[in-house]
Amino acid sequence: MQPYIQNWTRVTEFVMVGFAGVHEARLLFFTLFLTMYLFTLVENLAIILVVGLDPRLQRPMYFFLMHLSCLEIGYTSVTVPKMLAGVIGVEGGKNISYAGCLSQLFIFTFLGATECFLLAAMAYDRYVAICMPLRYGALVSWGTCFPLAGACWMVGFLTPILPIYLMSQLTFCGPNVVDHFFCDASPLLALSCSDVTLKETTDFLVSLAVLLASSAVIFVSYGNIVWTLMHIRSVAERQKAFSTCAAHLTVVSLFYGTLFFMYVRTKVASSINFNKVVSVFYSIVTPMLNPLIYSLRNQEVKGALRRAISLKSWKGH
Repeated sequence: MQPYIQNWTRVTEFVMVGFAGVHEARLLFFTLFLTMYLFTLVENLAIILVVGLDPRLQRPMYFFLMHLSCLEIGYTSVTVPKMLAGVIGVEGGKNISYAGCLSQLFIFTFLGATECFLLAAMAYDRYVAICMPLRYGALVSWGTCFPLAGACWMVGFLTPILPIYLMSQLTFCGPNVVDHFFCDASPLLALSCSDVTLKETTDFLVSLAVLLASSAVIFVSYGNIVWTLMHIRSVAERQKAFSTCAAHLTVVSLFYGTLFFMYVRTKVASSINFNKVVSVFYSIVTPMLNPLIYSLRNQEVKGALRRAISLKSWKGH
């Protein structure tokens, strides 16, 4: 916390440091991040289109996958374009207004929390499919999927309301340089002239609640899945059943591993540079990898993509 100054001027905008130490290689970083961002957009849009247009994928599992792809597009788009403008040196690219900063943090937290709950819903879908296949049509019907997906988005939207409100009550009287490439909570708290104890504790508890609630559903679901698989005598049947959830399990491991590290902390004075690396991983790298994981490890998605490409090639002739 910065010491209180009697004659202070309220901060109206922040300046993002971004990756200040790579000035000489900024063109390389810009090209790398732009390529990853465009790749993420193309991959996730492909998943959305294939799932939406292929009748074979009109099932709850892929309905949730389509929502996940929508989230990934928003998750990267709320931070990467602004970061790219700062890296390449666009005029005003490193600046962001106070309201814009809080809005970016709100949307980023909203989408991140929604993804946690959506991954939990996808784990429940796999649990019912493997452990209770005869009741799958009743328990995971379209009448269940739409409210469940809606609940994920709604609870995700509610998650950042209190933390952002408390952030808006803090005083920022200078300096206004944020040592990050987007408006994350931890570097912002380091700039506040106010007592951040309540805000920091609230962030910790809200983050912990989201992570524990969603991960509990995932752990219980996969615990039951493993128990069921252990009682399947046929190795082929066991591998076939596990293959339907292998991609989801990989995505969960990547996403939750970085989130648990980043947000279940109480100290704002962490290693900023290391945090930036981890932030790049979960905000840029993971959204790019997720569609690859699903398309490479899921035979039905691979088949649908092949059919879409073949149809496009055939029409081209």
